[in-house]
Amino acid sequence: MEIFGSTFDDSVFSEARDRVCESLTSYNPKMCEAEWFCEGAALETDDAIEKQKVYKFRGDLAMRKGNYQKALEAYNSCLQWIADNNLTIRRDVLEGMARCCTKLGQRDRALDLVDLLSKEASNTCHLTSLLLLKVSVHQHFGSVRSKISCLQQLCSLLPFNPWHWLSLGQVCLQLLDPNPAIAVEGLHLEEEEELHKDWIWLKACISFIRTRLLLRVLRQQQSSFVLQRSRRALEITEEALRRLNPKEKTLQTLTEVMSEDLIPEKMREDFQDGESLSSVCLQGFRERWWSKVQLTCAADRNGEEKATTLQSLMSP
Repeated sequence: MEIFGSTFDDSVFSEARDRVCESLTSYNPKMCEAEWFCEGAALETDDAIEKQKVYKFRGDLAMRKGNYQKALEAYNSCLQWIADNNLTIRRDVLEGMARCCTKLGQRDRALDLVDLLSKEASNTCHLTSLLLLKVSVHQHFGSVRSKISCLQQLCSLLPFNPWHWLSLGQVCLQLLDPNPAIAVEGLHLEEEEELHKDWIWLKACISFIRTRLLLRVLRQQQSSFVLQRSRRALEITEEALRRLNPKEKTLQTLTEVMSEDLIPEKMREDFQDGESLSSVCLQGFRERWWSKVQLTCAADRNGEEKATTLQSLMSP
C-alpha cells in the first residue's frame, strides 16, 4: 500500500505507440571543451541566454571549489541576464548567492536574499527549499531558536517526512548536553525561556517518537540502501530516546498523541508536495501537536512536573 502518493499513472503501463523513425540529412552537434565557459571568448556573444549560462556555470563551478566570493560575483552578473519569466533559474541563482553570503559571513545579505526568495515562493516545493536554506543559514550563524522554528515549519509542511523530525530532535538533544556543541550566546530573555531545558526535553521526546513511528511505517515500503539508511536512523532514534529516558507512561502517552494522524487515508489526503500555496491549508506546529502534548502531559502524573514548568513558561 503506497502512502506518500508516488504511485504510477496508468498511462505508464499502456502500450507504446508505433513511431516512425526519420533519418536526418545532417547532424552537427555542438562540441564543447571542458570548462569552456571559463574562457573569455565565452562571453563574446549578444545572446542573453548564452551569457546567462556562462555566468551561471562559472558560479556553480566556483561554489563547488569553495571560492564563494568568485561564485557570488558570477551569480550577481548572471541575474541581469535572466529573463523575467525564467523564475526557476532566478530562484536557483538567488539561493546560490544566499549560500555564498552565508559562507562569507554576510548574515544580513544572506537573510535579505532569503526574504526575497520567500516573496517569490508559489508552491510547497519552493517553500520546502526555502526552509531548508533558512536552516542552513541559521545553523551557520548559531541562531538556534530560528533554526528550531524553521524545522518545526518543515515538520508542519511535510508531517510524514521522518528526516525533518529527526533533525529537530537532534538539535534539541544537542542543547540538552552539558556542553552543547551549538552556540547559544547572545540570546534575549525570551529566547532563553524558550530554550529552557524542560521545554527542549519534551520537544526532543516528541520529535524522536514521531521519527520512530514514521520510520517504522516507511520501512515496509523500502529496500536496498534506502532501507539501510532508515535502519541506521531508527538506531539513532532509539539511542536518543534511551538518553532522554522518559517514563514508560509518559512515553506511551506521547506516542499516542504523535500517532493520531498516522492513518493511511489521512496521510494520502495531507500529502501536498508540489501544490500551490494558495490551495494548501497548513496547521502550525503548536496547533497540530504542541498544544495537545502540553495538555496531555498536564493530565499525566508522570509528566506533571515538566508540564507545569512548561505551562508557566508558555503562558502570556
